[in-house]
Amino acid sequence: MDDLLLRVMEETSEEIWRTPGQTVVAAVSGGPDSMALLHMLKTMAETDGFRVVAAHVNHRFRGEESDAEEELVKQVARSWQVACETAAIDVPAYIAATGLNPQSAAREKRYAFLREVARRNGASAIAFGHHADDQAETVLMRFLRGTGIGGMAGIPYRRREKDLELIRPLLRITKRELLEYGVRNGVPHAVDSSNAKRDYFRNKVRLDLLPMLEQYNPQLRAALVRLSELAAAENEYMEAEAGKALAESAVRKEEGWLIDRRRFRSLHVALQRRMIKLILSCLENANDFGQVEVVAQAIASERTAGYRADIGGGWIVACEYDEAYLGPQPSVRPGFAYAVSGPDADIAVPEAKVVFRLRSLDESGSSLAESQRVAFFDLAALRFPLTIRSRRPGDRLEPLGLKGSKKVQDMFVDAKIPRSLRDAVPLLADADGRILWIPGLRRSRHAVPDAGTRKTVRVFVEELR
Repeated sequence: MDDLLLRVMEETSEEIWRTPGQTVVAAVSGGPDSMALLHMLKTMAETDGFRVVAAHVNHRFRGEESDAEEELVKQVARSWQVACETAAIDVPAYIAATGLNPQSAAREKRYAFLREVARRNGASAIAFGHHADDQAETVLMRFLRGTGIGGMAGIPYRRREKDLELIRPLLRITKRELLEYGVRNGVPHAVDSSNAKRDYFRNKVRLDLLPMLEQYNPQLRAALVRLSELAAAENEYMEAEAGKALAESAVRKEEGWLIDRRRFRSLHVALQRRMIKLILSCLENANDFGQVEVVAQAIASERTAGYRADIGGGWIVACEYDEAYLGPQPSVRPGFAYAVSGPDADIAVPEAKVVFRLRSLDESGSSLAESQRVAFFDLAALRFPLTIRSRRPGDRLEPLGLKGSKKVQDMFVDAKIPRSLRDAVPLLADADGRILWIPGLRRSRHAVPDAGTRKTVRVFVEELR
């Protein structure tokens, strides 16, 4: 048996797709790489018991040449007794309709067809003929365009898509090795004339840049492949750590995230960036280093309380004391107001997720102990109806024990109540509009029970269930 085939068999010996009863779709263009892949899969299937289905897409880019490639794949698959499905797709027309570049349009249509073939045949994997030279070119291209560790990982050896796995068994094998394999085993192939044209960036890298750089390092391709494997392993580890950091440092808030800034500051800057990228992954420009850096620095800074910035895509970052919000622009909270007609009532305030429970008591003020959730008022001094409401511009409270009044806004700032939560804080006011109490914060000097009080109103606030 061919040595290169034995090498591939050894490297894939533990793969599930090689077990009896499995079906593998081979993406076959007709070129030497994918034809060698099909030959190897066909040979392995004869002993392993899995099934191979060849799938070819005629993109109609090169007229008769594309048609000839399609016919070659059909004939070879037939002679090797391999099931084959083909599709002729007018990609040029699709490009004209969508405005996509040729490579993106062809890839989109090709992958859609391959997934459909896999679905029809109950396949667990789609195999591609990408090889080590493709990997070297990809890493160099991404480096030239500017990329991080994730980009330097290049083409993944395998990638999961729901119940389907995309595999590349030849990723550690060079183009030269595959060509020699084809010669040894009589594997026919077509030559794509477009690979010799310098219209595409990849072709320029392959034909011009790599050969020039290899004058300085003849082992450059191998070095780039080695770099991709190192980067892939480190990227996988860092992604897992970033996931843990996200779980420990942030919680979902509707469609966005609330981030604990103290925990975030304790992370290494590399994890901070990774965590932000995870959150931003649903945005188109999530890989923009400048955007990630701005967000990470704002959240980590000790001096950005009150900071708020639009980061694109309808998302904002807002830093408030020990918390930061990262997500879609929150909708404006409507104000609320609930009337309290008498001294015995239960008033639910869903905006604040609390219930106000008022009870009249035959007690004076001598034995009453207030807390953040409980306040007492002299019934005779109260003017009903009371109101439980949200804050309003210009609100002031006359604090018990102090002279004069203080802005409610300033009290929120002093208490470090996040700006995003202030509209949900309930205020208890009387019929004259005077604010009597802000639960958890301060009560006013109005209607304070004393030794002369005959009836008291106890107001207790508890969580709404």
